[in-house]
Amino acid sequence: MAFDIQEELKKLPGKPGVYLMHDAEDTIIYVGKAISLKNRVRQYFQTSRNKGPKIEQMVTQIARFEYIVTDSELEALVLECNLIKEHRPKYNTMLKDDKAYPYIRVTIQEDFPRILFAHQMKKDKSKYFGPYTSGGAVKDTIELLRKLYCIRSCNRNLPRDIGKERPCLYYHIHQCKAPCQGYVSKEEYAEQIRNAISFLNGNYSGIIKELEQKMTAAAEELRYEEAKEYRDLMESVRRIGERQKITNSDGEDKDVIALAMDKEDAVAQIFFVRGGKLIGREHYYVRVAEEERKDQVLQTFIKQFYSGTPMIPKEIMISEEIEEQELIEAYLSGKRGQKVHIRVPKKGAKEKLVELAEKNAQIVLDQDRERIKREEGRTIGAVKEIAGWLNLSVLDRMEAYDISNISGFQSVGSMIVYEKGKPKRADYRKFRIKSVEGPNDYASMKEVLERRFRRGVSQDCGFDKLPDLILMDGGKGQVHIAEEVLEEMNLAIPICGMVKDDKHRTRGLYYNNAEISIDRNSEGFKLITRIQDEAHRFAIEYHRLLRSKGQVHSILDDIPGVGPTRRKELMKHFQSLEELRSATEEEIGQLPSMNQRAAHQIYEFFHATPQGEIKNET
Repeated sequence: MAFDIQEELKKLPGKPGVYLMHDAEDTIIYVGKAISLKNRVRQYFQTSRNKGPKIEQMVTQIARFEYIVTDSELEALVLECNLIKEHRPKYNTMLKDDKAYPYIRVTIQEDFPRILFAHQMKKDKSKYFGPYTSGGAVKDTIELLRKLYCIRSCNRNLPRDIGKERPCLYYHIHQCKAPCQGYVSKEEYAEQIRNAISFLNGNYSGIIKELEQKMTAAAEELRYEEAKEYRDLMESVRRIGERQKITNSDGEDKDVIALAMDKEDAVAQIFFVRGGKLIGREHYYVRVAEEERKDQVLQTFIKQFYSGTPMIPKEIMISEEIEEQELIEAYLSGKRGQKVHIRVPKKGAKEKLVELAEKNAQIVLDQDRERIKREEGRTIGAVKEIAGWLNLSVLDRMEAYDISNISGFQSVGSMIVYEKGKPKRADYRKFRIKSVEGPNDYASMKEVLERRFRRGVSQDCGFDKLPDLILMDGGKGQVHIAEEVLEEMNLAIPICGMVKDDKHRTRGLYYNNAEISIDRNSEGFKLITRIQDEAHRFAIEYHRLLRSKGQVHSILDDIPGVGPTRRKELMKHFQSLEELRSATEEEIGQLPSMNQRAAHQIYEFFHATPQGEIKNET
């Protein structure tokens, strides 16, 4: 399925948001933000623009892009920061830590709370708002709240220090009611704090109206300096009013699910919030019946999605009330081992986050319907086909294995992983065969499987997640090897062999001692072929790397003046024999351990002596 960049550029909305650039292997290589996604993303593909060498190089690697719409540039900035930290894209300059963005802190744990400027959010009992991009706007807002609601700014320990000292200047200029003297009760002061928190929660329209009236009155009375102060305060309030929904102060894990649908189709959008930060999203295409209601489709999707995913958060926020909420909560709580809450937010930042998910779902439904259908068929649909052929109720993670060697030389094994029909390259593993001499693929495969599942049983990090299906690059013999290994370890994992014809093409699957014929035109067959090719590619690349390093190592032993230090440096700098042979004397001489004489000897060895030619042929 081709991603037509020029066609997709036409669909971009003129709204603020974040865009993610993917390469041919679907790796995120760049994350950026934009006031207008339409204008910003198009600039990358305009030949007339001077982008600089780094961006020029990046653009040549872009295979597709995606985007998340936000309500403001501020939200886009914070989401951009979160996604860069999560994915660490190759072409991004890493953004600063969150502590670079200020927060507003309300010390609600105190009897007489204060409103303070904070550089970072700590795990205390205070209530935090932010982060915000403008430190000046935060300071102006804190000052405004103190004036409007007479909030104290001192560090006195109250009520312990009540009456011990005289009231400060703020009392005399009517900006504090002096709780330090007992002039205001704890209950009255708490009401002032509640009003200030209400403002910080977004109920600021009354404040803006009041400031606007004061500004107009001051201007009419020719008090222009005072009018300017009111105008600046209004601007600060508006900037704080752009409360971002991308980071939550509770620091917990939650999923946000919203649905957009029409008569035939629906798109479910999931935002993944981890550690209080929105770090990613997924969308899923759902086929709906003619009379199905939105809440029914949402309920069905939730049950299907969480039945097949191991990660269940503490809280799931959804856009619609569902009938079986308590039942589904009990089911998910049992899977998680802790209480899981499903909530429909009605106000505040959580409601805005659900609205944001719903807005993105609608954009996907409107613009990407056909692409999602094809992608679903190619991935999730293909996995369902394979599960149907093998009569498996659950199939999410598949692992495939392959062995590569040349006449038994430096045998290696590869393990590749596909989840939901897509490669999960972070879980790929390489194995250098240690116990087998010569070209014995069965024995080599047994060693690979024993090492992989022994570490899986012991919950070794990186191997602790077991597959729902093992795919062996071969028929009956390889399957039986895998069955022996799993039986010894008391593991019950389905094993399937990929059977080839006389032309080395996959013709069927070997499962439960029988060969299953499969439709060569089906998406399931295409997925199995991709998995098989990927296992071959990964094993061969690793074997080629070891082979080239071995060749470089053997030749370097014969060059005068090259000892262990220089040999190690040459092998690290030049990844293959051909690369070293093509290097100039000057390039070799630039290595730290080299001098002019050694560089000349290495260069002459490859270009002037017959030994270099003979070794290279070998």
